[in-house]
Amino acid sequence: MCDDVVELRVHGAATASAGQVLDVSEVEQVAGDRSGGFYRPRRKCSCGSGERVTLEAYRWADLPSGTVVRTLSLVFLLPFMLANLAIWMRPADPGSDALVRSLCRLLALTLTALYVLAFAGVTLDLVAWRCMGSSRCLAGRVWLSWLGGQPVGLRLAVLAVVPAAAIGLLWRASARPGKVFDAFRAPADEVSEHRLSEIGQWDAGPLVGRLRSIHVAAAFATLDVTLLAARAASGATAGTIALAVASGSVLATCVVLLCMPRLIDRAASDPRLDRLTRTVRTVAIALTIVVTAHVLASPTLWNGGSGLPGYGSILTSLFVAQTTLLAALAAVLLWRRDRRRGGVPLLGLGALVIAAGAVSLAVAVSAEFVYRVADLLDRDAPTGEGLAAGLPQAFTWAIFGFFRAVLFTLVVAVPVVLISRRRRLRAAAAIVACDYPDRPAGAATRLRQVRKAIARARFTERLVPLAVVYACLAGLGTATTTVGLLELLPSESVQRYARLPGSLITFSIAFGSWGIAAIILGLAVGGIFAYRTVEFRRHVGVLWDLGTFWPRAAHPFAPPCYAERAVPELTRRIVHLVSRGNAVLLTAHSHGSVLAAATVLQLPPHISSRVALLTHGSPLSRLYARLFPAFVDDDVLHEIGDRVGWRWVNLWRDTDSIGGWIFSAHRTVAPVTVAHPSSTVDRRLRDPADVVAPPGDSVPPPIQGHRPAGSDQRYAEAVRTLIERLRR
Repeated sequence: MCDDVVELRVHGAATASAGQVLDVSEVEQVAGDRSGGFYRPRRKCSCGSGERVTLEAYRWADLPSGTVVRTLSLVFLLPFMLANLAIWMRPADPGSDALVRSLCRLLALTLTALYVLAFAGVTLDLVAWRCMGSSRCLAGRVWLSWLGGQPVGLRLAVLAVVPAAAIGLLWRASARPGKVFDAFRAPADEVSEHRLSEIGQWDAGPLVGRLRSIHVAAAFATLDVTLLAARAASGATAGTIALAVASGSVLATCVVLLCMPRLIDRAASDPRLDRLTRTVRTVAIALTIVVTAHVLASPTLWNGGSGLPGYGSILTSLFVAQTTLLAALAAVLLWRRDRRRGGVPLLGLGALVIAAGAVSLAVAVSAEFVYRVADLLDRDAPTGEGLAAGLPQAFTWAIFGFFRAVLFTLVVAVPVVLISRRRRLRAAAAIVACDYPDRPAGAATRLRQVRKAIARARFTERLVPLAVVYACLAGLGTATTTVGLLELLPSESVQRYARLPGSLITFSIAFGSWGIAAIILGLAVGGIFAYRTVEFRRHVGVLWDLGTFWPRAAHPFAPPCYAERAVPELTRRIVHLVSRGNAVLLTAHSHGSVLAAATVLQLPPHISSRVALLTHGSPLSRLYARLFPAFVDDDVLHEIGDRVGWRWVNLWRDTDSIGGWIFSAHRTVAPVTVAHPSSTVDRRLRDPADVVAPPGDSVPPPIQGHRPAGSDQRYAEAVRTLIERLRR
């Protein structure tokens, strides 16, 4: 062999192929499979950044993506992914850790219950109860009229199969994530004790199985309570009361289990605990069968009405529970926040922001789903006389709350953008003046473009307070859904207390409804194109990769975690290369640097002593340290540096809106005099390389922004420096 150093490249969210990572036209796979594999240039010895250096790429882009059907399914489960992400954004505070985990898991459970209630609202309330009781609704619909003349109990029992099937679909999809997500266990000895090392090392299988059993049990119990509430409205028999108590007991058991994180979080398989959760799930399924039979066979006459009895109250009670949990989570996070002088403002509130966003999105999508089906069934019904007019008021308040949260956030965002723009432009002008002191007269237009690019990149820090504003407004929007218990419409309430015209509120609700439909359509289209168009993925793929990087620890129906395979697979490959006598230069771009950081924490010392690290466009400090303070902090970053002997270089640009420096920003060309090795890690790349066209070219160098730095000459210099240190 001609190599003694392997430059192992890990791409970010925007890279489409191994050839692009290696900057060659022909590659061959040397390990892994089509979903996650290792590739080298197709020739005997491919010396890249110096003599006896072999290029190798790890391509993981297909791990979080997949077929169109699977991608669409993941998009519609976005609230579940956000709820799961919230638990990983908890602050690094041992005193509140268990309580925050419990609250996040309870909020995730309410999303599962809302999922069931949305399907129940369509099938049981709209179709079985109201449409099949209306001759106008059944006219011309042969697929519904066959049940139209049947007793109400039979209609409810038959159509209860639909929400039950929806639960089964989620159950099956979460239990079979596919072989590409099978976890590979890394060596357990000599692994870092820091929390970030849990990614890929911690076996999430038992926890996901327990959470899955609990959520399935709660979902079937929610369906049971909905059916029994309708039955009890016509007279509660002893059997109805007994079944209601049993269903409530199942729900209470699920809540209690989720409030015991030390018990539920046991990584190793606990036969008794696993048996308990499976028993609760089995009891819930059996109870659903009994409840359905009870509803079908009950001889008592059903009282008619405009809507399914008890459904609106159950829905509003769920919204009250969500509001209470969000308020409790906010109180815990604010009370236990980091009060140290010089600390990052709002650090640790990410869990609240994402949880509120998940609840708000789930409530809005559920309400829109029910309303769109009602409009479809209404056809040409006069305004105010169709099925949509009798829907629970909580759904109307939910759409109004979502519209209000988005509108007010945009109202706040406009002055934030305008006020911060002048400050960001001033800072960008100072950077441009330092980078290009001898500015030619014909470069004014290009300098203005560079200044705007730097100003746009610096807006990322302004998104944090805007996200907190939206979370507060979304929480208030969820809270106002409880007004539905008073049977008041938003137009009536606003007209009575705010003296605003009711027609304006009605228009805003209709506009918000179609806005939600547009968001759902946009998510579906984005989910298809994010993993099939490189430029589109560069903008939105990073958000999806961030959400699916973390294991399922709160919601079992969230998309599976690709890091459970990628991190141990990288670890195993590096161990293999070093054991064959090679040194490894691990280069990682963007989100790949997070995978590389977790990988270094799992390498044994005798392996990491032969490893160097080069990151570029890394969000480790700029985003992850802010969003995940319990997992990415100064301690773990210094431990990564210690493990590789501070053979670490981080390249960053001022025009990058995602990546940044790791330890400190060095914008001057003066040599660093600080004694600690971390001061030599960060190296700024002037972007663009120049503002005038070089000799032989007609256009100036492009503004790279967040693009990989592999083609940059300064990247090659950093590679040579690290390789020399490895060989020494």
